[in-house]
Amino acid sequence: MAKKRRYWLLKSEPNAFSFQDLLDSPGQTTLWDGVRNYQARNMLRDDLQPGDGVLFYHSNANPPAVAGVAEVVRAGYPDPTQFDPKDSHFDAKSDPDNPRWFVVDVRARGAFEESVPLETLRATSKLTEMALLQKGQRLSVQPVRAAEWREVLALGGRRDLR
Repeated sequence: MAKKRRYWLLKSEPNAFSFQDLLDSPGQTTLWDGVRNYQARNMLRDDLQPGDGVLFYHSNANPPAVAGVAEVVRAGYPDPTQFDPKDSHFDAKSDPDNPRWFVVDVRARGAFEESVPLETLRATSKLTEMALLQKGQRLSVQPVRAAEWREVLALGGRRDLR
């Protein structure tokens, strides 16, 4: 029996890796690397699956906003940057036989004509329970409910990306 499609919000600072960077990547696909939080790591490792939808969120931006939509195209596997001493995400304590950090591959599906700012998300009554909007929620990987997914796509003018 096929797994039910799930939805996620992945955060990235646009000066580190923006939605445009994803669009410009070969095949509009990249690995989602550099996550160094165990709860977020567990979701990348165990929960995100090919076909799952992704809201690409620009954090630490002016304004913070959902910039576009992607999908998971490869389930969790060890983050190669943890083993590269020249990479800013290197982790000397990570063992190749028992990796500490994981990534998924994501592919762009489409940009929003205009990003959906955090302020708009907060002002939308159908999104009051969205994980992103909860006090103290800072994870870079967050689940999104199907109804929230549809609402954010509508706000971004991309109902075609269901």
